[in-house]
Amino acid sequence: MSLRSLIETGTKLWLDSVDPAEVRKNAAIGATGATSNPIIIADIIKTGQCDRLIQQLIAEGLDDEAIAWQVTDRLVRDAQAVFRPVWERTRGNDGYVSFELDPLLEDPGLAPPHAERVRRYVELGIHWGQNKENRLIKVPATPAGLEALTELAAAGVNLNVTLIFSERQYRIARENVWQGAQRRRSLDQFKSVYSIFVSRVDVYTEKHVPQLGPAAQGQVGIVNAKRLWRLNQEWWRDKGCPLQQEIIFASTGTKKPTDPPDKYVEALAGSDIQTNPPATNDAVEKLQKRYTRQVDRLPPPAVLEEIDRLVDPVRLETTLMDEGIAKFADPHKALLKLIASKRAALAISR
Repeated sequence: MSLRSLIETGTKLWLDSVDPAEVRKNAAIGATGATSNPIIIADIIKTGQCDRLIQQLIAEGLDDEAIAWQVTDRLVRDAQAVFRPVWERTRGNDGYVSFELDPLLEDPGLAPPHAERVRRYVELGIHWGQNKENRLIKVPATPAGLEALTELAAAGVNLNVTLIFSERQYRIARENVWQGAQRRRSLDQFKSVYSIFVSRVDVYTEKHVPQLGPAAQGQVGIVNAKRLWRLNQEWWRDKGCPLQQEIIFASTGTKKPTDPPDKYVEALAGSDIQTNPPATNDAVEKLQKRYTRQVDRLPPPAVLEEIDRLVDPVRLETTLMDEGIAKFADPHKALLKLIASKRAALAISR
């Protein structure tokens, strides 16, 4: 009941997983899209359900890096097939699965120079995203990722700009995407989404802005997301795009044990997209709650004034991006190690 109620408020429910069983289960209760990342892919591989595919790819002579991308592509394609009827029914407005580009392009120890990173984002985005009808390519809101957005959008790649924490990042992202989109022959199938990370902001303020009062502490992520949602609504209103260009409310799982599991789900109900982890969806469904639209409701002015006075947006973005890049790159390294260990294990078992 709870998730159906959430969808009835106007929220599109996407799944923060491409695990085949979770995709089928959540699609049955109303989920209309999904997203992937290296942690998700690694968790699926650990179950053994990709062993046959990995054996086949090893036999074809692929190295660990190539196997990681082929497995990711297969899992994303399988999820796309589940959600394709939604994409067809909504004429391209919903039913997408996000495919994340190489996180090692941002690894502090391995990343190439800026210009090379930009070139690689464009090259990889076109390779994995061009002519993939209900696939979004995830590009991080780093300097190189943001710079690549214009060429990717111009090339017909539909985009999910991820790792957004600040208004500065969001504004650059939407303007670069729009600049590229206007170079397309048609805007009919142009789709872009902007992933605003929510709970990580509240983790940041608890640690770095402890002086926030009880009414403001734990609300900064929600306020930030709602303000960016409003800016996004205003920006695209007069652009004449047939499809909605939307905010994704990401990082919606609670990080604080004392918070209710639906803290962010409830606060952001009513519009655009929530990508919820399977565990969050399971917890929400058990609550048996009825949700109402909350996305356009902000706390009292005094709380907003306190947040604006005490939270430095530059420091917040810098700190969370440094952490985010590590969380972006390290799981891909772990995925490659996992595939190497699978290679050894599968060779022994043959």
